[in-house]
This record gives sequence, structure tokens and C-alpha cells, in this order.
Amino acid sequence: MDPEAAKSRSSGPLAGVRILDLSRILSGPFATMIFADLGADVIKLENPRTGDDTREWAPPYQGDQSAYFLSVNRNKQGIAVDLKTAKGREIALRLVDRADVLVENFRPGTAARLGLGYDDLHARNPGLIYASISGFGQTGPYASEPGYDAIAQALGGIMSVTGEADGEPVRVGNSAADLSAAMWAAIGILAALHARHASGCGEWIDISLLDGQIAWLTYLAGGYFASGEVPPRYGSAHPSIVPYQALRTADGHLMVAVGNDTLWRRFAPLIGLPELVDDPRFDSNPQRVANRAQLIPLIEGALATRGSVAWADELSRVGIPAGPINNVDAALEHPQVAARDMVLSTEHPTAGTLRMTGSPIKLSRYKATVRRPPPTLGEHTDAVLGELGYSAAEIATLRDEGVVA
Repeated sequence: MDPEAAKSRSSGPLAGVRILDLSRILSGPFATMIFADLGADVIKLENPRTGDDTREWAPPYQGDQSAYFLSVNRNKQGIAVDLKTAKGREIALRLVDRADVLVENFRPGTAARLGLGYDDLHARNPGLIYASISGFGQTGPYASEPGYDAIAQALGGIMSVTGEADGEPVRVGNSAADLSAAMWAAIGILAALHARHASGCGEWIDISLLDGQIAWLTYLAGGYFASGEVPPRYGSAHPSIVPYQALRTADGHLMVAVGNDTLWRRFAPLIGLPELVDDPRFDSNPQRVANRAQLIPLIEGALATRGSVAWADELSRVGIPAGPINNVDAALEHPQVAARDMVLSTEHPTAGTLRMTGSPIKLSRYKATVRRPPPTLGEHTDAVLGELGYSAAEIATLRDEGVVA
């Protein structure tokens, strides 16, 4: 066995699960990276001329690679195949024959027009689990519309409750609709893999960015259903718990989560406001919620005597959840983040030493590692086609014809 292949072989809980990744940008690649981190054999198929769209989403670059692309494509083999050619589709079909899972995030109908839709592939491989991620799902009046994270956040209600009370609606700072759809897809795929043990049959998993945002409304939707009141924006605050928000201190802001009356009776004296404990305006959480506008200025006045880190340390010592609001650099350098292996590094053939966020899934008998750096475009084309039975001469011809790269 090739020493490099042996090094990248997985012993993880999903070792032996074979995934064909036809997706691009964020939702699909993040979903397949979850599986790759857990040991699945993921083959990422890209267009030989342009690759995944995010290869061009830069700057910033690391070396000659897009930092965006590098962030969600580790532990995968990368091949470059033109699916618009008959020979390219034949390569994909050979990969389907060996696959347990296929993940795609084309606009609905695109894969079928290429001869790679669920019905075609199910007939060829009845055990195939086929996961489609799209903006609005495979059914309904919006199904054919293009899917964009920001539009899903807007239509799904999340933007309406994000931002300051007297400000404009704000998009969540990362691509929350894409990332949540990836996680819903991963859950669906795991459920289908489990069901296949009994049935032997595959499944078509239909994931929508909008559906995921609606599901995330949870207690916001529950409150609306119960009261008929449309939830407003609260900034960093919680609609049903006070104080539970970012509060001004002497040098910035401190996130405080006083989640119950016991914590409140500890919190108020510690910050120098013991008289508020039994104040009828604030002595229970419902009263604090009702009198939020009076309470928060009093708390911020008391917190103005010290900085955020000092307050966080003192509050945490007595069991009151609190923390300064880290920028991304400080978050990545936090000692707890380091202790949890949430920043990993590997060597990339052109980008050099590459740092990336780790896997949040901690298993007692398996530790996620970086077995492979994110692939360069077409890096594993020859190796994968060789495993499919193509000769070196046939691969050279396909490359000359522009079918592969």
C-alpha cells in the first residue's frame, strides 16, 4: 500500500462509509467534513476548470489557496471531473456504484438533468443514501429558487430578531443557515445509515436552508403560537430572562447569564447592589423581565467600576456565568479552546502550515485528527480513477480531452 494512503486510512467510527461529495461552497462541504472527521472516506468531485466556487472566494489566501475553501474541506480526496460530459458522468456513476452516500447541493432538478438524480441513482444502487441540500427544498412553490444563506435567514425570521431593539435587522455574523442545514443533513444521513442496516434500502434526504431556520425558531415560535405576539429584537438580551445579556463595564462589555432567582440573589450583592434583591420590581425573574428598562442601567452603573475580565473572574468564582466578549482571535486562543483541541494544524502542499478549527464531536474511543489536508484541485484524480479500473493511458486521454484534471 502507498505509504501516504496508509497514513490517511481511518480507524474512526465511520471508517468504511464511502461518500461521494458533489457539493460546493459551504452547506454540503461542511456536512461531508463532519463525516470525514469521523473517519468516512469522502471523495470530493469538482469542476476541472473552476473547482469549488470557494476556491475563488478570496482574499484572504493562505499561500495560493483560498482560506474559505481550506476551512471546510479537510480529510477528503479531491478529484476534478466535468459532469457535463458523457465520460465525466460515467466516472461519477462508477463512483456511485461504490458509494454509501451522495451529497449534492445543486438547485433542484439540476442533478436529474445530468442523469444523476435520485431516481436514476437509486435504480442503479438501491442502497444509496442521497442527500440534497437546497435553499427551499425539493417541493413547494419556492423549490426552484436559488438558495442563499442570507435569504434563508431573512425569510426564516432569524434576521427579524437579530440586532438592537432600536436598530435594523441584522444577518447572523456567520452563514448560520448554511451551517445549520449541513448539520441537519448530517443527522439525516446518520439516521438513514442506521435504518439501512435493517431495510437494506437507501433514502432520499431533502434538506432546506429555510426549513432549518424555521426549526431554529423553537421558543420564539412557541411564544408567538401561545400569545400571538410577534417577537421583537432584543440585541444580546434574552426575551424571557433578565439579566441575560451583554452589559457595559469600565473597558467594554461583559456577557452575563443570571438564569434564575438563586443566581440573582448572589449577583446583586456581589456587584454592590444588595438592596435590589428584595426590591419588588426585581425580586423574581418575571418582575425583572417586566422592569428590564429600569434594571439594566442600575446594573451597568455598578459594573462601570471595573473591567470585563475582572468582573468575569469574580462572578465565575461564585458560580455566576459570565465572560468577556472575545474577538475571533481571542476566542481561538482561549485556554479552554486549546484544551479541547479545537484548533488543529496540518501541512498543506502549497499553503504550508495550515491551522483550522477542530471537531466539536468528542468520542471516548476516537479522536478526530487531520488525516489529509484540504485537496488541491484534482489532487487525487489519478489515484481514484485507478481504483475504478482506469488505466494510466485512459486517464491521460481523459485529461487531454478536458474530462478530468
